[in-house]
Amino acid sequence: MTLGEKSAALSRQAAGWVEHNGVDLLYALAAGIIIAAVLLAARAWGRRLMAERRGREDWQTAAGGVLAKTRLFFILMCAAELVARGAATPWPLLRLVHLLFVVATVLQAMLWARQLILGYVEHRIGEEEAQSTLGSAVGLIRLLVSVALFAVALILILDNIGVNATGLIAGLGIGGIAIGLAAQGIFSDLFAALSIIFDKPFRRGDGVRFEEITGTVEQIGLKTTRVRSLYGEQVIVSNAKLLEKQIHNFTNLEHRRFVLSFGLVYQTPPEVCASVPDMLRAIVEAHSGATFIRCGMTGFGASSLDFEFQFDVRTDDFEQAFAARAAVCLAMLKAFGEAGIAFAYPTQTSFTAAPDGTFVLPYAVPERRP
Repeated sequence: MTLGEKSAALSRQAAGWVEHNGVDLLYALAAGIIIAAVLLAARAWGRRLMAERRGREDWQTAAGGVLAKTRLFFILMCAAELVARGAATPWPLLRLVHLLFVVATVLQAMLWARQLILGYVEHRIGEEEAQSTLGSAVGLIRLLVSVALFAVALILILDNIGVNATGLIAGLGIGGIAIGLAAQGIFSDLFAALSIIFDKPFRRGDGVRFEEITGTVEQIGLKTTRVRSLYGEQVIVSNAKLLEKQIHNFTNLEHRRFVLSFGLVYQTPPEVCASVPDMLRAIVEAHSGATFIRCGMTGFGASSLDFEFQFDVRTDDFEQAFAARAAVCLAMLKAFGEAGIAFAYPTQTSFTAAPDGTFVLPYAVPERRP
């Protein structure tokens, strides 16, 4: 049979198929057109939503990005699959259309999943962080997500077209285990960086303290975090090691509490000691933003009557809190000086014995009133 005869035979078969399934074909075409129109409208709405919310990282923007990733090939294959299923299409053509539909669906699902995952990551990070400190981490996340989803899509496509993908799955699994063991330390820091991205125990610019280091977070990288300490040097610590430590974040403080311990000389009369808390309360309340908590005598030291003084400063700025503490200390020093209250310091007192064995005291003894 010549090529012309084969073409004529195929034309007669197609004409017969259209003639015997005309009504079903019209219904299927109408349904396919509706499906295509709906998908095109959804894609246009997603693009418009992204244009309106440009620069924002929220769920509406992420949903718009997912819909905007709808490909025309997927839309056409959805319509073709619906038409082929509803119009009693011959088996060879139906199988071809179905295979193309499966390929289009798997690839489209991969694009949607990739956009959704990356949209969630960018939503958690925020635009400012993504462009500054975590840009390298976000780039690597994009690469890893793309590779993983492409591998899954390839396996699904091969399985649907009849190729045995068991060997490929086993190879990918063994290769992944080998790479994971070889780069265990790198992946440990990478997952620690992801934990910082999603959990946000601290961010760039936060004041933190861990172990004996106190400073400001300057950069959160893919493997390490850099902290500028109060002494000026830059401290570089591994992300995995950092998250194992107890981290104090001072950024979200509603107030800062200061605890001052001081001592008065033993010659201070009891009534003066009893008036110290009220005196300190007046000093603290005279400073805006400061709140008196408590003050009282805590014990008897080797050369002092020991007191503890607590007050809060309602600010999250360490510099303001530092200045407020200094002002309270200076006011306390001035008030005690005006009241004749002496601070204690380490001293030694010598007692001299008279010939009759009695002690000659080195200070005047206050007269006892009847």
